[in-house]
Amino acid sequence: MKKQIVILVVFFFIGSFTFLQAQDIKWLSIEELEEAQAKEQRKVLIDVYTDWCGWCKRMDKTTFKNTDLVNYVNDNYYLVKLDGEDKDIIKYRGYEFKFVANGRRGYNEIAYEFLRGKMSYPSIVFLDEELNTLQTFKGYRTAEELMPIIKYLGEDIYKNTSWTDYLKESKGEK
Repeated sequence: MKKQIVILVVFFFIGSFTFLQAQDIKWLSIEELEEAQAKEQRKVLIDVYTDWCGWCKRMDKTTFKNTDLVNYVNDNYYLVKLDGEDKDIIKYRGYEFKFVANGRRGYNEIAYEFLRGKMSYPSIVFLDEELNTLQTFKGYRTAEELMPIIKYLGEDIYKNTSWTDYLKESKGEK
């Protein structure tokens, strides 16, 4: 009987660990994105962050842990974590992006390109299936704020419906 209880407890912990793992976002590097995109094209969400950014850390602990958000983005997007101050050379789409010292910190050229020179952390950049920028959002977002944006862009609703009309429809307004 003791053996059966021990086995059940072990399976419970293994199951709990697997469940927790399933709720994590499957982050890619920018280099891994190109490989994944070559196999299956998807839209892309890039989280541009820095190690010192408190709001970036908060998004990681809250927004990017929301079960509904995590499940939706894992199924519909490629997700890239990009350190805006990465000192390594980053290779992307045939180019090499380097670190540029600027003041006390600096930035990586690829973050500068994605953010169009307006360095702000956290920022979320959305790309279409051809890796063209759709939209950039600066600042902290809750899961509740981010979900409508993710669906609006991810399901191509933006092609036929204005943002205002989409919000009205999603809230049941006419």
